[in-house]
Amino acid sequence: MTDSHDAQFSPFRMILGNLTARPLRAVLSILAISIQVILVLMIVGLTTGVVNEWGKRVEGVGADILVQGPNASIFFAFSSAVMQESFGDQIAKLPGVDEVAPTLSLMDQKNFVVIYGIDYKRFNALSKGFLFGSGGPFTGPEDAIADDIVAQSRHLKVGDTVTLMGHPFRLSGIVAHGKGARFFIPLKTAQDISGAEKRVSVFYVRSKGDTEGTRSQILSLDPNNRVRSLSEYMTLMNSSNLPELKPFIKTMVGIGIVISFLVVFLNMHTLVLERTREIGILKALGFSRSGIARLLLGETLALTILGSAVGILLTFLTKAVLREAVPTLQIQITTAWIFGSILLAIVGATAGAIYPALRAASYDPVVALAYE
Repeated sequence: MTDSHDAQFSPFRMILGNLTARPLRAVLSILAISIQVILVLMIVGLTTGVVNEWGKRVEGVGADILVQGPNASIFFAFSSAVMQESFGDQIAKLPGVDEVAPTLSLMDQKNFVVIYGIDYKRFNALSKGFLFGSGGPFTGPEDAIADDIVAQSRHLKVGDTVTLMGHPFRLSGIVAHGKGARFFIPLKTAQDISGAEKRVSVFYVRSKGDTEGTRSQILSLDPNNRVRSLSEYMTLMNSSNLPELKPFIKTMVGIGIVISFLVVFLNMHTLVLERTREIGILKALGFSRSGIARLLLGETLALTILGSAVGILLTFLTKAVLREAVPTLQIQITTAWIFGSILLAIVGATAGAIYPALRAASYDPVVALAYE
């Protein structure tokens, strides 16, 4: 038989007919493929969104140099407070330094929110200062400042009591977001709560203009510290540049491909067994081996496209729901990863369909017609 015989039949109508003939199986396959797409897009979207948003918040502080202790994480909340607060006074005396703000970064694990312990005057001096929507600076050691996003998500207003790190604080002010943390408390209070007496996590430094020259001056004080310019730090704030995230993303993508492969493989394998007699009829009517294989792979492609479309739609729906429920959670879904998730779904589904398709194409029509 030759492929010319296959042209007598409409492959699109046959694919559509085969899918509608088994609606439950088609729907389950579409949902399984959509789960792969959702998994890939949500995992990558969450990591990309969180990383990029954190980088923008650090940038908004107003410093152009960041000083951390040895082996410190670029996510300040996960870095130990190992540097002496007095080291900031040494940095401030350097000729290239304009302002230094010692900062203790904490993670409230119960509420999953970043808190900065700050010297208000020095931290505020790094940029144009906090932009208050209501309230004002600290008036005592038990005061806290919140940014507008977390205040909106928790329905907070000035004067409310908020619990941070298991400690009650009075909300003295609400400021525009983009200054590093969601909450700010006095540095001494943060040190007392965390048991980090006279120690800090990071020094935000603003130079007088010569960033690299000032960076070298700071390194001369203690070469073991991590001293990064803001531009270098922002380069690191990319999910593709973070060695800690690469294996995680690859693992999630791999799991997605395996899901697609197994679902399609099982579906197509069962489908081929059920349609053995039908395949024999098609071959008897003139379908070639390649025609049979193309028909089954076409069904797989149709399922994958439908599954991808459903997955993308559900991803954006989930993103919208999460944005309303958790405004502080940032999810960034890029066009590149949308097409990437579709491609990964096609790869996984095609890999799962190849063996069943080839097996069906190899059936002897006489044997297939006799199959019960």
